[in-house]
Amino acid sequence: MTILVTGGTGLVGARLLPRLVETGIGCRALVRAGKAVPPRVAVVEGDVLDPASLTAAVSGVEAVVHLAGLLRTSDARQIWQVNLEGTRNLIDAVKSHAPSARFVIASTGLVYNETSARPSLESDDVAPERDYPASKVAAEKLLRESGLNWSILRFGFVYGDGDGHIEQVPHIAQMLNLHPANRLSMIHHRDIATYIKMALSGLTDGRIVNTADEAPMSILELCAIAGKPMESSTAPLAHPWSGVVDGALGRSLGFKPEVATTWQAAREGVL
Repeated sequence: MTILVTGGTGLVGARLLPRLVETGIGCRALVRAGKAVPPRVAVVEGDVLDPASLTAAVSGVEAVVHLAGLLRTSDARQIWQVNLEGTRNLIDAVKSHAPSARFVIASTGLVYNETSARPSLESDDVAPERDYPASKVAAEKLLRESGLNWSILRFGFVYGDGDGHIEQVPHIAQMLNLHPANRLSMIHHRDIATYIKMALSGLTDGRIVNTADEAPMSILELCAIAGKPMESSTAPLAHPWSGVVDGALGRSLGFKPEVATTWQAAREGVL
């Protein structure tokens, strides 16, 4: 199998590509000029915002794993350009040059309503107000209506393999004024690879799937792991299910986490 991965030099892609290569999958990465990729990954220079560069990238592939996205910027226009218009360009290229390819897109658990009365389900209505999750919902809709063979993976809080993401939690908690008892569904890079392989095999065709491990973590716990303990609180928690997704669908499709909890990752030294 030959696949195209966008965002291959990013937080997720750089850790995913070696794992896919190890399983014998032929990986092609769409990257900007001068960017390095892991060994045995074919480079195609281009950008999702440059439609002309996408023809060579998608030609002959059996699947596309679309990880490219923009989150950490205050430029709302750029977020929508990359996350929505970039996805539109890639969909158009696949429809024209690889119409039978599977198209797997990385989305986010941030799309869900923070006032949910339970862990969020894939079937829940979503209408986020912030630009990043709203642009992801719009990109999901484009893909679902494209006529392609699609899968949508809504990632929990991604961490592991020394990516430094958990170390950012104290700053995020302060910036968003999070309650120490707020919890986040977590997903280790190892298990993102598991979900991507499931998607490439067809197990998630035509589905939106929450990707999460077995134990959401509190902000209090994550700050402690990050080495910056947070003050505890007895104040009521307004939205107890905000940040928590229901992972039952993924489990029913056969998902078994290699890293079942963040505590396991800490014990094994793979945070």
